[in-house]
Amino acid sequence: MLRRSVKKPLVYGVLTIIIVLIAHHWLCRDGAFVMVKRDAVRYSYSSDKNRAYPYYQDMPLIFVGGMPRSGTTLMRVMLDAHPEVRCGEETRVIPRLLGLKRQWQNSAKESKRLVEAGLGDEVLSSAIAAFILEIIAKHGEPALHLCNKDPFTLKYTDELAQMFPSAKFLLMIRDGRAVVHSIVSRKVTISGFDLKSFRSCLEKWNSAMENMYYLCMKAGSSRCMPVYYEQLVLHPEEVMRKVLGFLDIPWDEIILHHEELINKPGGISLSRIERSTDQVVKPVNLDALSKWINAVPDDVRRDIRKIAPMLEKLGYDPDAYPPNYGQADKFVQDNTLEIKKNEAFWQKKALDIQMMTKSAYFGSNVNRSSEMAVPRDHRLQTSNGNTSSGS
Repeated sequence: MLRRSVKKPLVYGVLTIIIVLIAHHWLCRDGAFVMVKRDAVRYSYSSDKNRAYPYYQDMPLIFVGGMPRSGTTLMRVMLDAHPEVRCGEETRVIPRLLGLKRQWQNSAKESKRLVEAGLGDEVLSSAIAAFILEIIAKHGEPALHLCNKDPFTLKYTDELAQMFPSAKFLLMIRDGRAVVHSIVSRKVTISGFDLKSFRSCLEKWNSAMENMYYLCMKAGSSRCMPVYYEQLVLHPEEVMRKVLGFLDIPWDEIILHHEELINKPGGISLSRIERSTDQVVKPVNLDALSKWINAVPDDVRRDIRKIAPMLEKLGYDPDAYPPNYGQADKFVQDNTLEIKKNEAFWQKKALDIQMMTKSAYFGSNVNRSSEMAVPRDHRLQTSNGNTSSGS
């Protein structure tokens, strides 16, 4: 019998030979060495470290976009209320990076320089996709479904669709006249927009929406879903059921009560500097639907079909002041009445949230995707069976 000191190295040697033979069988085809990609799956962890949330390039990421002031923030907070989804605040990093990539490729000089340096489109796209995935996964809590909301990201739907083969896109659409009024009245700074000219801003809206709508249609109905802000506000349950069905995410009643989860652990984190924060702290309501009606200049009304042909293409009546968007659900009507009755309360709540720092809610560790993060499914069951955030 072999002594233990001899047997142990012999066993290791046999195992090593077996591994080498298996590797040779799988990695060598017709005498050629085949490169095998490293495992692309990475993980974020729940606060108790007992649950791992995978993220990878082929996962069904969700991209929410459209013109600023078109309901992108409302959509993302309603999705964020779902225990399986995390969108988080705007970063603006992703559309800027994609814009920079497009600038490089549209410049003959820069494109040639990149190719000469070995950075062809495939290499560049792969590197940028990895960077984007890391941003989405790490700037918020772990979740089964990861989402990014940056309005102008959908200017790059075609590139993103190639980088992330299973991603889906939500294009938020809103009456362009309402969008421009909101941009101008709230002084939202957008490159190329002259906030002193309603006409110029509406022309810019038309151009941007024409591009994003075309890209959405090009991506196809299985990958890109247009969502009308007005219908989301009037019929939130009906619209969100369709949205979640499109995203293959189970229905959860809590998304109709997103305001209950604002800036609570495991709930919805809001940015103090995003312009919509003071609005989405409230339940879904009708307040913003008709504010713009008397703000459209006479000359713009006269030339509206020439200035913004996309209004009619998207189904809006360019001559209607006010337009008939439809009748609101009773749930929304009740929300609107409650907000009006308690206006001072909601104003104070919005101000309090804007004044508070994230650390007041989440502690000093702002990066909630770390191992100390609160998982998205960390919810308590209320007595009536509805979910609410743990506090």
